Amino acid sequence: MKSTLIKNVRLHGQTGSQDILIEQGQITRIGRALSAPAHADPSNANIVEGHHRLALPGFIDGHAHIDKSLWGMDWYENQVPRELPAIIENERHFRRHNDFDSRQQSERIARQAIRLGTTHIRTHIDVDTEIGLKHMEGVLATKEKLAGQVYIETVCFPQSGLLGRPGTLALMDEALKLGADYVGGIDPSSFERNPVAHIDAVFDLACRHGKGIDLHLHEAGDLGAFSVELITERTLALGLQGKVTISHAFCLGEVDAGYQDRLIEGLARADIAIATTAPANRAVPPYEKLRAAGIRVTAGNDGIRDTWSPYGNADMLQRAMLMGLKYRWRQDRELDQALHAITQGGAEVMGLANYGLAEGCQADLVLLDARVPAEAIVEPPRDRTVFKAGTMVADRGECLF
Repeated sequence: MKSTLIKNVRLHGQTGSQDILIEQGQITRIGRALSAPAHADPSNANIVEGHHRLALPGFIDGHAHIDKSLWGMDWYENQVPRELPAIIENERHFRRHNDFDSRQQSERIARQAIRLGTTHIRTHIDVDTEIGLKHMEGVLATKEKLAGQVYIETVCFPQSGLLGRPGTLALMDEALKLGADYVGGIDPSSFERNPVAHIDAVFDLACRHGKGIDLHLHEAGDLGAFSVELITERTLALGLQGKVTISHAFCLGEVDAGYQDRLIEGLARADIAIATTAPANRAVPPYEKLRAAGIRVTAGNDGIRDTWSPYGNADMLQRAMLMGLKYRWRQDRELDQALHAITQGGAEVMGLANYGLAEGCQADLVLLDARVPAEAIVEPPRDRTVFKAGTMVADRGECLF
């Protein structure tokens, strides 16, 4: 593997331009006026001029659904209802009556994410009795094909329900044997109507396969809080601390302050992570209180241009901007929290030990035209140069592979 020397880039929180030396896919030195190592073969070294652009760690999409994006297909005229069961049935209807290739679509949206600076994705993948493992197989093929450009972590997800459709549990078991990294779940009380049985099934799958859990929780207020309590209790009882994520968790922003504090205390004790998409129409988890309690928090794009919603473009800087708007963050130091959610926070949730922009870390980074991260968030630059494990995988907004 060639060594790469990136000249003249700016690092967040530091003054002046510096150079980054990458060897064997890792950042080995950061400093001013660096030279390629003396032992390096000049013909086996790349010199990249950074043009004093801002260097940031590769972005992390901590909650995606790349298996069902319509990106690149004909425009879908969205007439989706507003209730969750109706939205899910509308999606199932679309799949029954249209030729949809999850491998093709997951690759399309993943490439869009790569060119915008994303180097890691955790994606939920639908598993149900109509499509079987088709979406899982499609995303796993994309994961293998794009392995050198983006790391894709997979969650087998019973979008249509785990309990109400006989055979779904067996399919989830097969998805985990096929290679899924996490067990997904969905609204144990409001959608599944049997919280104990649903949580039993999800945690049993995780324990039998030695996997983690990432459960969708859209439930509001006290009902959602009850589910949080059950998930926390089960995590502690089974010794799965650090292996469970609750996605969305709107309820954490909807209960009174005293109850919220008790829920946060339990989440911290069980080391349960939170993933948010900062939607405009729902309450959001109390980001600063969660972080202050030591709880890992990430952010994600959720579905992009699918039958659920026409919104999204796979840009994690745009997602950071939406977080800033939702949380009413205006100061640069507040917007640094949004940057944390799409970088280090995602790495903490995904358990990435060598992530970051420091010596010894894997060389996953993005260069962009902005003076500071806050400017990049409020006005995301179009042209970006992206490195994955030291290899340039996108330049000036275009994928190179």
